[in-house]
Amino acid sequence: MIPSAGELPHLVGEIVPAQSGIVPKGTRVEVFQQIFTVFLALGTLVGVVVVGYMVYNAYKYRDGDGRAPDDDAPGLGELPTGGGGGRKLFLSFGLSTIIVVSLIVWTYGTLLYVEENPPGEAEGEESLEVEVVGFRFGWEFVYPNGHTANTLRVPRNESVHLSVTSDDVFHTFGVPDLRVKTDAIPGQQTDTWFVASETGTYEARCFELCGAGHSYMTAEVVVMEPDEYESWYANTTSSNSSASDGSVSNSSAFVGPSGATSAHGVAT
Repeated sequence: MIPSAGELPHLVGEIVPAQSGIVPKGTRVEVFQQIFTVFLALGTLVGVVVVGYMVYNAYKYRDGDGRAPDDDAPGLGELPTGGGGGRKLFLSFGLSTIIVVSLIVWTYGTLLYVEENPPGEAEGEESLEVEVVGFRFGWEFVYPNGHTANTLRVPRNESVHLSVTSDDVFHTFGVPDLRVKTDAIPGQQTDTWFVASETGTYEARCFELCGAGHSYMTAEVVVMEPDEYESWYANTTSSNSSASDGSVSNSSAFVGPSGATSAHGVAT
C-alpha cells in the first residue's frame, strides 16, 4: 500500500530517527553543507569505481601482437556468450537502487528535521519571532512589539522563526547565504527558521517571478551581536517603524521600474 503525503514524513521519521545520529544537526548552513559533502564524496567514489573499472577492462582486453588468441571471442555478427547469466548486471542495478533509495530517504529525513527541529527548541530556548510580508516589490518585517521595518535585524547565534505571507501575488522569500527559503502565499502563512552564526549584512531576495519589479524585490538582513541587537530592539516601537534602523519607511515612495506606487507606499 502506497503511503499518503501526510503519512510519508512519519514513515521517514521511523526509518531515519533523529536520535540515531544519522541525521545531521546544527544550523541550516551546517546541515546543507553536510548534505553537499555526502553527495560529493559518494559521487566521487562512484566515479572512481566506474572509470577505474573501464580503464581496467580497456587495458585487459587491449589489442596487440602479444595477445593470445581467444577461441570463444564472438565473430562479426555474433552475440557474446558467458557473462554469468546476467549476475553482474543484476548486481550493479541492485547496488545502484539501494544507494539511490538510501540517499532519497536520508536526504528527505534530513530536510524534514531541518524544518521541524530548529536548534535550541528542544532545550526550551527562546527564539525571535518575525512576520514577513511580501508585496510588489518589497518586504516588510513585523517584530513582536509591532515595529515594522524594511530591513530584517536579528541577533547572532539565535534561532529566528519567520512567518511568511504575501499581500498580493505569489512570492518566495529567500536568503541564499543563510540557506533559508520559503513561499509567500496570499492568504496563507508558511513557517521557516534560520540561525546566523556570523555578523554581517546578507541579501534577501524574491525567488518567484512576480512582475516587472521582481529583480528589485530585495531586502537587507543584518546580523548583529546579541547585546547590540537588544539595545536596538529596546528603542523600537510600533510608532517608529522603519525610522530607527535607517531603512525606507512604508509611507515613503520608492521609484521602481514602472513608477507606480503600491499600497505599501513602495513604487512598483
